[in-house]
Amino acid sequence: MKLAVRKRKIGIIPILEVVDQDQLYTPLPLIVYYHGWQTSKELVLTQGRKLAQQGFRVVLPDAQNHGEREAPMSQVPSLTFLQSIYTNLFEFESIVAYFTQLGLDNGKLGVGGVSMGGMTTCALLTQHPEIDVAACVMGSPSLIDYRKQLEESFKKRKISVPQDYENLTSWIPYYDLALHYDEIKKRPLFFWHGIHDEKVQFVQTDRFVRNNLGPEITFRAANERHMVKVPTMDQVTDFFVNHL
Repeated sequence: MKLAVRKRKIGIIPILEVVDQDQLYTPLPLIVYYHGWQTSKELVLTQGRKLAQQGFRVVLPDAQNHGEREAPMSQVPSLTFLQSIYTNLFEFESIVAYFTQLGLDNGKLGVGGVSMGGMTTCALLTQHPEIDVAACVMGSPSLIDYRKQLEESFKKRKISVPQDYENLTSWIPYYDLALHYDEIKKRPLFFWHGIHDEKVQFVQTDRFVRNNLGPEITFRAANERHMVKVPTMDQVTDFFVNHL
């Protein structure tokens, strides 16, 4: 199989589209896969290739402030990080609509991501019942818990945040998967998280899974830090193959 990796722009969103060269114009299941903090779409290309080899059309967007959209980071703690997730949420529908309007998806939709991209994935599940399958790799399913982790870190490092920090991030509770999981449509959901993750606390994923474990959730805990290796990418690929 020969894969095509095509650079596109959907409005102002730079993306890579990864698909079997022989199925460029064939309606296929669509997977939108998001990269992590301070990386780019190119750094999830290996995952994109693995998925495309299994017959999916894979879209890898650059988040705001990343890759081709790189911009200076704000000196206000976490502002650029949260802004990047927020923009991903705003742009998701336009990415999917682009391929639907071209007749290139077959109605099946998957979403996944790494770290910040995993948080984006979990947040999207709270608002988009059209997502059929999702995979979160070393990202927190609870944006509220992650916000608390950031605040605790800032206090220890004596870094000040705006007094109205929680009001400024008041969108977060609406997109916290842990807060809304009982209310939303259940779909196959894959989590992978390293027990020794030094950036996104393992306990946040572990707590969510323990509180919500059902047949739709697959959880892989690994003796790893905040790093994705090839076997993890293979597990993600197999999950989408089996469920999408």
